[in-house]
This record gives sequence, C-alpha cells and structure tokens, in this order.
Amino acid sequence: MENFVKKFTFYLLRWQLSTPILSVVLIALASLNKWAAAAIANLIGGTIFFWIDRWIFKENVFLPLWEIKENIRCVDCGRIAKGFRLVKTPNYDRTTDKKPEFRCEECSKRKLEELKKRGVKI
Repeated sequence: MENFVKKFTFYLLRWQLSTPILSVVLIALASLNKWAAAAIANLIGGTIFFWIDRWIFKENVFLPLWEIKENIRCVDCGRIAKGFRLVKTPNYDRTTDKKPEFRCEECSKRKLEELKKRGVKI
C-alpha cells in the first residue's frame, strides 16, 4: 500500500506540473480555434508526460526472482512435482535460458545452497 501512495503522490505532482506547461502552449496557440488549440496542447502534453508517467508506473522487480511451474520433471531427481527455478538475483541472471532447469522443492533448496557457496547473492 505504501508503494501505491508514493506513486499516487508523484502522479498528482506530475499532474500539477502539466498545468503551467500546457497553459503556455494554449496562450501561444490562442489565435487558433479553441478546440484545435486544446487538442494540440494535449498532444504536446502527452508527448512530454508519457515518459514521466512511464517512470512513475514502472513495475519494480524484487530480487530474487523465481519461476514456479506445476507438474515438472525435476532435472536432479526426476520426480514429477511443483518445479522451482531461480531466475535472477543481483549477481545471477538466467532470464535468457533456452532450456530452463526446474527442480522439485527439495532439490531446489539443495541447489540454492550450492549457489550461495559459489557467491550468488540471494
């Protein structure tokens, strides 16, 4: 909920910043039809504020990132079970694996300990 309030606050501040910027555009276009001036001002505002909104509403990924699938065959023990695979940590990235390896919960824990010993930050 805290993240929502933060994003909403940034969005409201951004909204307030659009007023003086768009008013300058509307004053500059005062000689045009008011509907045309408003449409042009909105296009300019959209072009500017799209990037700010994109930043405000970007999704945050919390590491470590895991992928979980049902009914996989564990690459270590061969058991059919819920499968886990560590995808990404601050110094480990398997997001582009062509053939991801899923492990059952027990083997996944064992693999995680191996990775920690090799210096992977979890």
